[in-house]
Amino acid sequence: MSGHRHSCLTGATALVLALTGGSATPAAAQAPAPEAASAQTASAHAPAADPARATLAPGDGWGSEGTGTSGGAAAVASRVFTVTTWEEFRAALAVPGTEPRIVKVKGTLNATAAGCSAFEAPGYDFRRYLADYDPAVWGRDTVVSGPQEELRAASAQAQGRAIKAYVPANTTVVGVGRNAGIVGGSVQIQGVDNVVVRNLTVESPLDCFPQWDPTDGATGAWNSEYDSMVVYGSTHVWIDHNTFTDGAHPDSSLPRYYGEVYQQHDGELDVVRGADLVTASWNVFADHDKTLMIGNSDSAGATDRGRLRVTLHHNLFRNVIERAPRVRFGQVDAYNNHFVVPATGYVYSLGIGQESQLVAEKNAFTLPAGVGAGTILKKWKDAPVTTAGNLVNGRPVDLLAAHNAEFPGEVLRDGAGWTPTLRARVDDPRAVPGLVDHRAGAGRLH
Repeated sequence: MSGHRHSCLTGATALVLALTGGSATPAAAQAPAPEAASAQTASAHAPAADPARATLAPGDGWGSEGTGTSGGAAAVASRVFTVTTWEEFRAALAVPGTEPRIVKVKGTLNATAAGCSAFEAPGYDFRRYLADYDPAVWGRDTVVSGPQEELRAASAQAQGRAIKAYVPANTTVVGVGRNAGIVGGSVQIQGVDNVVVRNLTVESPLDCFPQWDPTDGATGAWNSEYDSMVVYGSTHVWIDHNTFTDGAHPDSSLPRYYGEVYQQHDGELDVVRGADLVTASWNVFADHDKTLMIGNSDSAGATDRGRLRVTLHHNLFRNVIERAPRVRFGQVDAYNNHFVVPATGYVYSLGIGQESQLVAEKNAFTLPAGVGAGTILKKWKDAPVTTAGNLVNGRPVDLLAAHNAEFPGEVLRDGAGWTPTLRARVDDPRAVPGLVDHRAGAGRLH
């Protein structure tokens, strides 16, 4: 990828983590088995050909601030793992120590291969759940409770334990080749520093046990858990060349109960709870509703104020309904992204929330007929925003003026109050659709 520097390190042959899939042995207790190959010394000045050794370039977004983001680029041979199953992946991440590690993902890892029934608590019966909490029986004014709700919650906890993978500090997770990915898993980057995730196709996990909340809105709603990836209280994170998608289970395929969509998806990427110094570059966010949230609560100022500094550049947001992103508190720099808006169901792209300071410059928006440029911005709370140099269907448009003209009751203020300086590459917005559409996403490292 243009603008990336690579660490000049001793070359190492990756180790294969030889584990028994589905073993009851605790992940941390299972040891990697080295391949019978010797390490060879590379030239001190030769760039590493292995994308797992790439580091975030200086000046490339908030993730490059301070100590920068190198992940596991300096990992020695014994800290490099190649995994082919979800169990191997979690075990590789659980190997003790914070020394640099690289986890190479080969093929597709399926976190829910056994199906939803594997997580069901004894006695849980979805048909009984539907009968017990039918609004005609339960009503719409009281949160659900009772035996089936307790069993649903226990089942959900079992699923959560099985599908979450926690990435430790100083780690690079990278897909091998063009077809590496994760299905049904939730990648958790929680409370750590210096993480890189690259070249994965991540299919949104399906919540097997959504909760019915009759008090959510006028008609009630099904609420789900499990984002594809979460950056929670972590710093120096680089998320690059990944594809986030609902894959085989788009919202349109989900059933309805009580007249409402049985929502089994949450977000594709969340950056929350004091997370800071994140660069997300050259990713594809596709075919999803509530996609990318930066800051998840108006009341989280104690942890989020002065943090949540995130750069989004050269990402493709294709057929995304809303939250691309929705921002609270953070200084967020969104430039050179391409937003391809769906013909139906679209709500907004850029959400202006509590104390946010969003700068959106030199992006390209492709809108279908009947969708006005004023809908690109959404005011959730009074906060300033900078928009400049953006194109809508190839023409310059003042997004702020368009929004304020279309929604005079929700006027947004100009001027985010800061000027981004950490931009390693800035392209003319006229070139953005061609560049991003052909180079962003998994399998397209360059």
